[in-house]
Amino acid sequence: MSSGPEPAPGPRGPLLSPTFWLHHAALAVVQEAEARLRPIGLTYPQFSLLGAVSWLVQQGGPPTQQDVARFSGADRMMTSKVLRALEARGLVTREPDPDDGRAVRLRLTRAGQAAVHRAVRVVAEVDAEFFGVGPPRERVLAELRALAERRRRASPSKA
Repeated sequence: MSSGPEPAPGPRGPLLSPTFWLHHAALAVVQEAEARLRPIGLTYPQFSLLGAVSWLVQQGGPPTQQDVARFSGADRMMTSKVLRALEARGLVTREPDPDDGRAVRLRLTRAGQAAVHRAVRVVAEVDAEFFGVGPPRERVLAELRALAERRRRASPSKA
């Protein structure tokens, strides 16, 4: 008499889990990016948030902290803390939103723009080394986007 379903035949465990390998791949890429961003004086989360500010400014004007957190996939409290540190370093300005007293609008300073410009080149090199160029890169990008979009559709409040 069986007390439950029989385990699937063959090997089991984390080494067969795409989630396990995705996590380890993300760690490897971020660790390499961190090492190369260090000479610029940025961590990967700082780069991510500065890059989000830069991109969102280009797309429609100065974003709010909430816009930056949402776009970058970062926690709002962490976003606020990191942006305050970047402001103290003279890389970003935080100005009150004239239409919403609770919100602040963000802009890069000249030093922030220079840092983002250098950092984007560094991270592009890391991307090319890890993901290739041309069709191999496009396949990885399509798969990762599909995974991220599935998450956004499942929890629209985080989109």
